[in-house]
Amino acid sequence: MNLKGVIIQGSSRSNGNTSKIVSFIQNETSFDIIDLQSKQIGGFDYNFKNRDDDFLSVMQEIVDNYDTIIFATPVYWYSMSGIMKNFFDRITDCLKIEKEIGRQLRGKAMGMVSCGSDAQLKKGFEMPFVESANYLGMSYIGNIHTWIEDEIITEALKTDIYSFIGKITMVSKQI
Repeated sequence: MNLKGVIIQGSSRSNGNTSKIVSFIQNETSFDIIDLQSKQIGGFDYNFKNRDDDFLSVMQEIVDNYDTIIFATPVYWYSMSGIMKNFFDRITDCLKIEKEIGRQLRGKAMGMVSCGSDAQLKKGFEMPFVESANYLGMSYIGNIHTWIEDEIITEALKTDIYSFIGKITMVSKQI
């Protein structure tokens, strides 16, 4: 597969369970990985005081180089991780002060990978991803919920991940 895609990993642990899933997907897709834990990205504020942190350069890299963006987050307290939420909140910067970056998100594809301790994802978890894609004019690919059992990705989960990768491939080819 030779898609121009990136996985945005938003976990408090760069080498945790979410990373295991991200690495598996990366090995199958050759997508690049951006680990938000390795970046300095402050929270959103209305005065844009954080504009000199890593956020805008990361967003510029994304819009310049990728057609497909997969957000990967652990499930923390029934929601996306705080680091991922900060990243999503900061997209506002691309709608207010760096509008050209925001405009370049239109037409790109977005998907979501969650990783939790439960095999089931609670209703509503996916909504911020779906609605953000809609608002930004992006195509929403869908999501996959994952988990690690006894430090491994089960064969059944691998089958589900391959199905998700198939969706990514199909949508990405249409972009």
